[in-house]
Amino acid sequence: MLPKQLSRGILLLSLLALFGCTASEAQSNNQKKGKNQQRAVPVVVATATSKTIPIELRQTGTVVAYSTVGIKSQVAGPLIGVYFQEGQNVKQGQLLFKIDSRPQQAALMQAQANREKAIAQVKQAQANLSQTIAQVNQAKANLLKDQTQAKNAQAQAQRYSTLLTQGAISKEQADQYRTTSDAQKATVLADSEGIANAQAAVEAAKADLNNAKAEVSAAEAAVDSAKIALSYNSIVSPINGRTGSLKVNRGNLVKDNDTNPLVTISQISPIYVTTSLPQSLLPELNKYRAQGKIQVDAYIPKDEQRPEHGELFFIDSGVDPTTGTIQLKSSFANTDGRLSPGQFVNVVVRLTQQPNAIVVPTTAIQTGQKGQFVYVLNPADKTVDMRPVVVGNAVGNETVIQQGLQAGEQVVTDGQFNLKPKAQVQIKQPVGSRQRPESQIETR
Repeated sequence: MLPKQLSRGILLLSLLALFGCTASEAQSNNQKKGKNQQRAVPVVVATATSKTIPIELRQTGTVVAYSTVGIKSQVAGPLIGVYFQEGQNVKQGQLLFKIDSRPQQAALMQAQANREKAIAQVKQAQANLSQTIAQVNQAKANLLKDQTQAKNAQAQAQRYSTLLTQGAISKEQADQYRTTSDAQKATVLADSEGIANAQAAVEAAKADLNNAKAEVSAAEAAVDSAKIALSYNSIVSPINGRTGSLKVNRGNLVKDNDTNPLVTISQISPIYVTTSLPQSLLPELNKYRAQGKIQVDAYIPKDEQRPEHGELFFIDSGVDPTTGTIQLKSSFANTDGRLSPGQFVNVVVRLTQQPNAIVVPTTAIQTGQKGQFVYVLNPADKTVDMRPVVVGNAVGNETVIQQGLQAGEQVVTDGQFNLKPKAQVQIKQPVGSRQRPESQIETR
């Protein structure tokens, strides 16, 4: 019996020891589990700051040329010269094309010859006028002389008529003096008609002179027209701009005022950027425009570190009924030529500035069932609170907080997924920044 009781005792002691070990292990596991639940969550924090934030509108825009000119020929003929490269920047007045000018040069020479002929006709008409004026003067002088002689002849005829009455002379002598007087009267009458004819000749000479002068004016106009036609053979750029593709090569016969231009030139400095905004923003846009110029920035994709600066130039007078948007046009100097027609850019219309705005990194803002919120750090015990906020405009990587935060408070910007209210956190450095000991991290 003794060995059997001893065996039962040993078995009982073994079971007690086994139960003790199991309980101890379970207690140890529970302790470890509690420690794991209280482990601090690593997060990145940022400080809410107060700064002046621009109030702006963002939209995609399209670059369009300031002006576009299709170059056409105004004369027909062989194209004998092209003096630019496709895509080249050209200046106003720079020679682009040259067309065979021999027909126009011949026409100019003919017009110049006609002008010289008309000038010679003017000189001849002036000489004829001078001659007819001299004839008038001579006729007037003859009239004066004949009038004097007629008076003398009439006096002689009267005197001899008296002598005939007295019987002092014969009838034949009296008739002779009367005949001489009548002849002088007839000569005076003829002189008067000669003067009238000479004066008529003067008027005719004046008309011929005026016609000759008109011919000179017409000839000079023909010369000017021929010079203009000759100038059309050399085609120059009417604007500063950039040439497109060449449509007609040297040696081809070009038409005057053809449908297709020889080349198209686009003025790109200055240049326009067009964009559309919802019509609901029109009242606000007009309000700020009435206060002064509105700055507009154009950000080129993949090169957004250097925006182009311009200003709002034009607001369309009507709203597009199909899209409910209003078109804007902004002007940019584009001195570096970074903007090209047809290019898409990101447009930022800067309406005004909001001073003393509370801003945080946009990554700090979370969205829950009750709206937007942020996790705010309690510096004393390094726990976080979930705080609802009212969000304003976003500028770059920052967002304005209209309600819910004060400047100097710290918010979590990374690691929110593992957080809950009153959770313990461990502050870590953002990726890419130099690591510092935790004791050196500022908490405000």
